[in-house]
Order: sequence, then structure tokens, then C-alpha cells
Amino acid sequence: MLVVAKAPVAGRVKTRLTPPFSAEEAARLAEASLVDTLHAVLAAPVRRRVLVLDGVPGAWLPAGIEVVPQSAGGLDERLAAAFGLCDGPAVLVGMDTPQLTPELLAPALAPDAWDGCDAWFGPAVDGGFWALGLAVPDPALLRGVPMSVPATGAVQRGRLTGAGLAVRDLPPLRDVDTARDAALVAAEAPDSRFAAALAGLTVAGVR
Repeated sequence: MLVVAKAPVAGRVKTRLTPPFSAEEAARLAEASLVDTLHAVLAAPVRRRVLVLDGVPGAWLPAGIEVVPQSAGGLDERLAAAFGLCDGPAVLVGMDTPQLTPELLAPALAPDAWDGCDAWFGPAVDGGFWALGLAVPDPALLRGVPMSVPATGAVQRGRLTGAGLAVRDLPPLRDVDTARDAALVAAEAPDSRFAAALAGLTVAGVR
């Protein structure tokens, strides 16, 4: 399992949450989201758990997670490089879906997950993707895909099928990009660290 993330430093993460949140509040939400994600990965049945990090690990990092630095370049290059770290089937997620659970990942991590399947794709509500699994981690499948645009998910999935891969889909999830996203995701995962962090912030129109 790969988790691609930025260290939750004020002013560097979740900038689309500001306003209505301050940079410090956005970083607090980012940290909670990242920690929720890492704990979901810790509970998943995988042999290796790697945080591909832009930044420096902090006290928020739980035990049992290997940390490697992100490569340089655009997001497509950084995701491609993350898959380049792997020598067998790998599933990659980001830090923007704190509602993630081992159950949501289960189809892509089951013993028969790769029987007749070359790739797993988790679409995001905003048109991107929250998960990507590859039986053979080929970085070329990601390089050149336009990131952070409404067509990102469609282009990435098309890249997979265009390469002749058999693709299976995971359920769609909502990324936390805006204050409205934060409220909706917290409602989906009321027992998460993310929901608790959001509840501790008083922002007009958010709660």
C-alpha cells in the first residue's frame, strides 16, 4: 500500500480550505485526514505500507509505516515514481479521503484481487481518483495524465484500458478539497479523527 501525502504544515496543505478556515486550521484538518488514512492502511492486509511524503514526518506518524521522500516534478511524475518503488501488485491512495476504511479497500486487497484483473480504480466525486491499484506497477501508465482537473479520472482510467488492462472499480469517494467537502465527509465518517477535528473548529456555515 502506498499513501502519497504532504506533511500537514500550515500554508502548504489544504489551501482551498482557506478561507473559511485559517492556514493553521486547514493544517489541523489535513493532519487528521492523513492520520485516519494511515490507520486504515495499518488495518489493511498488506505486507508493506509506505508513506510517500512531501515534507518531514512528525509526531502524527503511527508506528508501522515506512516513509520515503516524494520525487520532484508534477503530481503525475510523483505518483509514477511512487509506483516505481514497488516490485509487485500495489495500491495507491492519497490523504484526502479520511472516510477510507479497510472494507472499502478490501476488493483490491483480497487474495483473488488480481485474478483476471490488471488494475483497480477508485473514482472521486470531483472527477479525479482516490485509489489506483496496478498488478504490474508501470510508472508510464501515469506520466502525462493531467492532474487536478475535472477529467483527471477519466483520462487515467482511459490510459489503463487503452493499454489493454482489465480494470475493476472501487466505490466512488469524495475528496476533502473545500469546506463543504469537509462537512460532507465528516458526516460520512462521524467517528473519524477528521470529524472530531472539524467539530472542534467554529466556522460560519460549516457546522
